[in-house]
Amino acid sequence: MAYVLSFAEIDRTQLAVVGGKGANLGELSRVDGVRVPDGFCVTTAAYARVVAGVPEGLFDELSRLDPGDREATRVLSARARAAIEEQAIPDDVTAEIVAAHARLGADGAYAVRSSATAEDLPTASFAGQQDSYLNIVGAAELLAHVRRCWGSLFTERAVAYRQRNGFGHRGIRMAVVVQAMVFPRAAGVLVTADPVSSDRTVTSIDAAFGLGEALVSGLVNADNVRVRGDAIIARATATKKLAVEPEPAGGTAVREIAPARRDEPVLTDAEALALARLGRRIEAHFGSPQDIEWCLGDDGVLVVQSRPVTTLFPIPDGEGDRVYVSVGHQQMMTDAMKPLGISLWQLTSTAPMRDAGGRLFVDVTAALAAPASRAALVDALGTSDPLLGDALRTLIDRRGLEIDAPDRPNPATVPDPPDLDPATIGELIAESEASLAVLERDIRPHTGAALLDFIRADIEELRRVLFDPRGLALITAAMAAAEWLNARLLDWLGERNAADALTRSVPGNVTSEMGLALLDVADAVRAHPEVVAYLRAIEHAAPDDFLDRLPAHPGGAEARAALADFLERYGMRCAGEIDITRPRWREQPATLLPAILGNVAAFEPGAAARQFADGLREAEQAKQRILRELRALPDGAAKAAATERMIDRVRAFSGYREYPKYGMVCRYSVYRQALRREAERLVAAGVLHAADDIHYLRFDELREVAATHRADPELIAARRAAFRAHEALTPPRVLTSDGEVVTGAYRRTDLPADALPGTPVSTGAVEGRARVLTDLAQADLEPGDILVTAYTDPSWTPLFVAIAGLVTEAGGLMTHGAVIAREYGLPAVVGVEHATTFIRDGQRIRVHGTDGYVELLPDR
Repeated sequence: MAYVLSFAEIDRTQLAVVGGKGANLGELSRVDGVRVPDGFCVTTAAYARVVAGVPEGLFDELSRLDPGDREATRVLSARARAAIEEQAIPDDVTAEIVAAHARLGADGAYAVRSSATAEDLPTASFAGQQDSYLNIVGAAELLAHVRRCWGSLFTERAVAYRQRNGFGHRGIRMAVVVQAMVFPRAAGVLVTADPVSSDRTVTSIDAAFGLGEALVSGLVNADNVRVRGDAIIARATATKKLAVEPEPAGGTAVREIAPARRDEPVLTDAEALALARLGRRIEAHFGSPQDIEWCLGDDGVLVVQSRPVTTLFPIPDGEGDRVYVSVGHQQMMTDAMKPLGISLWQLTSTAPMRDAGGRLFVDVTAALAAPASRAALVDALGTSDPLLGDALRTLIDRRGLEIDAPDRPNPATVPDPPDLDPATIGELIAESEASLAVLERDIRPHTGAALLDFIRADIEELRRVLFDPRGLALITAAMAAAEWLNARLLDWLGERNAADALTRSVPGNVTSEMGLALLDVADAVRAHPEVVAYLRAIEHAAPDDFLDRLPAHPGGAEARAALADFLERYGMRCAGEIDITRPRWREQPATLLPAILGNVAAFEPGAAARQFADGLREAEQAKQRILRELRALPDGAAKAAATERMIDRVRAFSGYREYPKYGMVCRYSVYRQALRREAERLVAAGVLHAADDIHYLRFDELREVAATHRADPELIAARRAAFRAHEALTPPRVLTSDGEVVTGAYRRTDLPADALPGTPVSTGAVEGRARVLTDLAQADLEPGDILVTAYTDPSWTPLFVAIAGLVTEAGGLMTHGAVIAREYGLPAVVGVEHATTFIRDGQRIRVHGTDGYVELLPDR
């Protein structure tokens, strides 16, 4: 067994043997025009020999670590590192390392660098997680630092990184790169995509004097040069006070740079352009954007590392110059989706959608091309999400295009829409329910490819029901009426967002009714203390059959019946419900336990009816007050009559807005149940390994598997890995075909210091404790809490009855959280960038739902 391989013997396929850094260096050494300092790798087989002497129980303890327990991580990682570094290197391994060292030159200086098998991967860089050592002189020192590199696989930061990213400790091994030391006049990092905007056409070069360690470790400010094509488009020259330089006897030292040199550019224009060309050559070889470490000496540039850039958001497929807008920010679901969910949503939508990074995007290139459609698009999207609208305006301005004033009616003179009859709502719901019943009956006999064909055909019926023009007319009329009320009452009475108070407890909102219905479930549970005690005991670890166990407790049958009734009506819902691969509440009812038990503790019996009645009363009081104030104005009778007509309209039709999506999710749930049965058949037939394998196939691919009974396990495994990588990505609102993430801003100057701007969507102000949540199942809310989360789709509604305010990172005026917040009377601000990062769980905040910002308050 070889314990040492020269760079000439290594290529990128040998990740398991020499780790990510070693594999990439071996590959780089084969690229024409790229110079790599000579060296060798101590293979993972050598590490395996050494680590075999470490007690197995230590790795078991590491695998059980809580990623959030920093002290336990610190103590246990130190034990593991010490255990490895104390192991003797076997004689035969030592002999190979010393021989390779002698072949390179025993008197030379070397860099000794870690190279783990989970490092410099296309999906995870592990940058800086393990240790490297520079200017190591002599065989004894070389061996000592090889051992230290092995031990650095268990630094505290490396252990925590693996825990957070789902990498096991046993499966990762460490190789060590030994590379001839370079003593450059300058060094730095080159990224073949703009690290800020992600623009793939821009190369960004950071440069510092001396060894690159000063820059990588953050010791010095670096010069930055940005290159597009063969032109420098930006240059920033920093004041560089320090440099890391080699010591004659080995090791490195930090030294001051002479004052006269501190403000000199590190690179000439010619050197920067040459580096950019070299970066593009390396990028072309590896087939993806690269993060490259380079050194510049008297004899030119040497490359000492290249790794894939893992933080860039992928670019949707498409030809030419394209502009894409995020679907997730409009649908209030920015999480990564699996291929089956993506493809089914694409079949459902009428918009031209592309996918990348596990998210969906609408291609708006054509709409931006013409002045009229450009104005309408920016107006519509900007009204819904101001950050998205500003990003599009930024892009349009940069391209020298004009935006005409949008061709939209004056809200003061909105005409009566034709055939506006409240009875239409009942007709639409009855037709949707009848269509759903036909689907449930007719889908049952179908299996195999015939089932996929049936679903494909039924999607046309889904689209017919979902996009019924009569329903769209009612929703549009309600939105126009709300806009009219806000515009006119601001003008006449100086009252902002007046429609918010007028739309409390509107009838027929299936989503807000769901939140109140869970209060009724809490009433059924609260009446039986033994049931409450049982559910509290299992709240965060409920058995799959906990519902069936309820009748064993006094009152359990009644509680079970109440929850079963709720699931019959709403069990098709779940977080991220537009993704058909997500488990529904009826499959995992324990998801609802925190919300139910929170309601048990926070409310008295009958809270649902009282909340709805309170909303009705407040809306009626607001209506009467507004009409009274209007009648006192000049021409007050006419103004009051027109306003009353709009109030009646918005209350009659606003509730229906949530129903079409509810109907779609009901239909998706039927598809999901049928596809789960088909997946189980494919597993039983040995075609698939696990039932959820179907989630990693696109719809047409699943049909082919069902028809042929042949699946590609490697494709499914690759898709699983890709999905895990996609989960770590943050989707942009606007993305170009160059990969540029175009960001928007609120551009407000009227905010208090340190306030977080957002979009005001539900009027009022409230102060309380922030509860930063990423998972509905982990909800632990108390009365007066303010929910802070990335997004809220309808599945979050059960929490709205218990909170005092809402802050989300995504969303706009008519997205789910905004609509339900207004109906429940909750002050709400959405579109608050990085809210879940900037706001600490438990911190006191003040939400200004009328003015659109969040204040971070000092701790009491």
